[in-house]
Amino acid sequence: MVRLSPQQPDNLWPAKAFVGEVVPFSATVFREGHDLLGADLVLTDPAGVTTEHRMRLTTAGTDRWTAEALVTSEGAHTWRVKAWSDDFGTWLHNAEVKIAAGVDVEVMFALGAALLTRAAAEKRPDADRRTLADGAKALLDTGLSLEARMRVAEDSRVRAIIDKAPIASLITYSPERTLRVERERAGRGSWYEFFPRSEGARQRPDGSWQSGSFRSAARRLPHIAAMGFDVVYIPPVHPIGKTNRKGPNNTLTAGPNDPGSPYGIGAAEGGHDAIHPDLGTEEDFRFFLETAERTGLEIALDIALQASPDHPWVTEHPEFFTTLPDGSIAYAENPPKKYQDIYPLNFDNDPEGVYVEMLRVFRHWISLGVHIFRVDNPHTKPLAFWERLLHDINTEHPEVIFLSEAFTKPAMMRGLAQVGFQQSYTYFTWRNTKEELEEYLVELATETADYLRPNFFVNTHDILTPYLQFGGRAAYKVRAALAATAVPTWGVYSGYELLEDVARPGSEENIDNEKYEYKPRDWAKAQQLGLSLAPYMTRLNTIRREHPALGQLRNITIHWSEDPEILVFSKTIEGRFTASGASDTIIVVANLDPHSVRETTVHLDLAALGLGDATSFEARDLISDAVWTWGSSNYVRLDPFIEPAHILHVSPRTPEQFL
Repeated sequence: MVRLSPQQPDNLWPAKAFVGEVVPFSATVFREGHDLLGADLVLTDPAGVTTEHRMRLTTAGTDRWTAEALVTSEGAHTWRVKAWSDDFGTWLHNAEVKIAAGVDVEVMFALGAALLTRAAAEKRPDADRRTLADGAKALLDTGLSLEARMRVAEDSRVRAIIDKAPIASLITYSPERTLRVERERAGRGSWYEFFPRSEGARQRPDGSWQSGSFRSAARRLPHIAAMGFDVVYIPPVHPIGKTNRKGPNNTLTAGPNDPGSPYGIGAAEGGHDAIHPDLGTEEDFRFFLETAERTGLEIALDIALQASPDHPWVTEHPEFFTTLPDGSIAYAENPPKKYQDIYPLNFDNDPEGVYVEMLRVFRHWISLGVHIFRVDNPHTKPLAFWERLLHDINTEHPEVIFLSEAFTKPAMMRGLAQVGFQQSYTYFTWRNTKEELEEYLVELATETADYLRPNFFVNTHDILTPYLQFGGRAAYKVRAALAATAVPTWGVYSGYELLEDVARPGSEENIDNEKYEYKPRDWAKAQQLGLSLAPYMTRLNTIRREHPALGQLRNITIHWSEDPEILVFSKTIEGRFTASGASDTIIVVANLDPHSVRETTVHLDLAALGLGDATSFEARDLISDAVWTWGSSNYVRLDPFIEPAHILHVSPRTPEQFL
């Protein structure tokens, strides 16, 4: 047995899953000769309970066997594959060929009877043992016709009994593998980012600002929860340095009323374990967390391991930084970008000292009640550091989740996920064409699914892509629809619902960027004028909660349309894995061209939709509530100025519906 899955590359770390995930287990199983094989998944949960799941051959000639299992408890699961020679299946195949040809007829019946007798002697229910014993006698009864004797061997009752407990030999086990199952939010959820300092902020007549606080920001939380979001992500909440503070739109000189970037961390008031005085106190922060919890939300805190020139570390731990030949400390650069307000940490001068201090910082916020962290630029720190830190924290606090904000080369992004980050930012933001999206969705659902969990943010405070800048309302809707349906976790940065689409010239980020200034928004006015996308986002989150197929990562199927701008995919979950016991299938048909009406024919793989022999089905659009009868080929017209995407729920038609 080879190519066991799920496992990480080279099996260096455990593969990952989350509670409620349907995990496909597979292995390549083969042997010499022509005898038939069978295989079972042997899965042991953290409580020591072992279950076996029959594996099936995926495609003839591939020797690839697979079984799906729903994981429902957190902790380390172990699994292995049990392969065996299918003695009865091999005999039945040979008997059907030989007896029909009149070759070795009585020998074949005698061999079959011996197998059934052997099975009847095994530990089985008494009724099953009697059925098998009776079958053995019938195979040896020369008073019956050959056809009647073969019908005994092929009887559905006999086959069902043997299928439950096969007549097997040469049982062989694969090496054991570990699957780390984490809590549901590690793999499934809807995220919303906002800046607490902007909520409740107001400008005074003299040009100065009254900052928003945790108390004023808490008033926004019920509205976010009402849109169906699960996680509220907030940027760093620490004191902000004044030296080299950035002004509006990343200018190099800040005025007296400019709050600075929250990523320029550290001032006289404290560093990474302190709260900016404008936001409040630790008591206010706990109130913010408690309000979130009461509304069904979790708070994700952004941690950026870097410092402003005013951070206490600069004087207390100069070894944490890089000192240049002229005696100055190197600030952050990503040429041509320069971040004069930020000193990056040096992990080589005193790696143990840096590690101990960073561990202390995370433990501090965990002690206050934070259980989700969005980590800024983790790809600029050593993988060995993250491997150790995440392991130590998750050993103490397995409920803690880390989101990797790394837009970098694939090897590093994958490496961060492999060493322990529960979620990852992705390239989704820049995958806009049909070909790009199809390729990327398949990659995430197959190639990296054992360890990398994608979080599809449609925008961030740093990212406003040209597609959104110039695509208008249709672009905003279709990107949200794709993110919310293609993967189990998606997110938006506040202002998305207001269609904030003006970029700073020459950049891919919003003009008057909230990272450098206060940005209070009039949510109620936008809602009253019918301009807000909040109702649309709410509908997307409702659909996600009502349809378990959308809560899975690995179940995507790409279908074909005749238009290069029409993307079609589906997600299906079997009824044995749902709380209701009913299967669930969603088809998404999206017009990727936000400027033009598109008409085309879409062609569906009905077997992949779980429709069996059905030739048509009812397709209900969960956005518009329109209902159509669809089949394998269907006409579609998508007007982006009305609705750029269908999100269709599949209902197989019964025979009575055709009358």
